[in-house]
Amino acid sequence: MAIVSMLNRMRAFEDVSLLVLRLFVGSFLVWGVSDNLFRPEDMAEFVAFVQANGFAFPLAMAWISVCAQFVCGLLFIAGALTRWAALIMVFNFIVALIMVHLGDDYRGMFPVLALIFISLHFAARGAGAYALDKYIEARTSNAPA
Repeated sequence: MAIVSMLNRMRAFEDVSLLVLRLFVGSFLVWGVSDNLFRPEDMAEFVAFVQANGFAFPLAMAWISVCAQFVCGLLFIAGALTRWAALIMVFNFIVALIMVHLGDDYRGMFPVLALIFISLHFAARGAGAYALDKYIEARTSNAPA
């Protein structure tokens, strides 16, 4: 019973765990594409990768994916528009899974799958208490009709 009691007490840290997960995933997304945004030679290499994997309009697709990951990463960090950002990331990484990683073994697919499932969790749960979403929600629910 002591373990069950301890596990029940851990629920008090649910919003802290969501904050940490948002910061972790958001910073990974921002870090993962910042080289493409700020170093033209890295973006050119990514465009070539996108083209080699059979995407139509590789330049546009590369920019859309990079910008989506960067902006959604920032939104995850801030906890702003979290559910929308999460749905965009689900779509982005499902496309990556189908177009790039479908032939990989489970270990190779794991990072993309993890980003899909974490984003699905954010879409379903939201950002938690420590987020701009909570502040915006409180302000809009208190606004006069």
